[in-house]
Amino acid sequence: MGTPSSTKRRRSSDGKEACMCEQNADLSDEEIDVRSLIPAQRHAKIFQHIDELAFGASFVLVNDHDPKPLYYQLEAEYPKQFSWTYLERGPEVWRVEIGRVQKAA
Repeated sequence: MGTPSSTKRRRSSDGKEACMCEQNADLSDEEIDVRSLIPAQRHAKIFQHIDELAFGASFVLVNDHDPKPLYYQLEAEYPKQFSWTYLERGPEVWRVEIGRVQKAA
């Protein structure tokens, strides 16, 4: 991936500021917060966004636990097609940037 093109800051739920560095100007900074959803609805909502995600775009998943099982499911269903970058690792909030990898030229 290239060098960051801009720096954004977001305030987390605990009031701390975090750097949200974009890798590409085309990336989305949309946050999908699934903490208020019942567990049965979370993966459906997340995969809806994943299915609609354009190549080179991303979103930030916000969850109340480590979404690592989602990573394994994503890799099984879409091998090597997505990036996964932790932006915040608990203990109360996890933020993960999920991006669709550009197609090889």
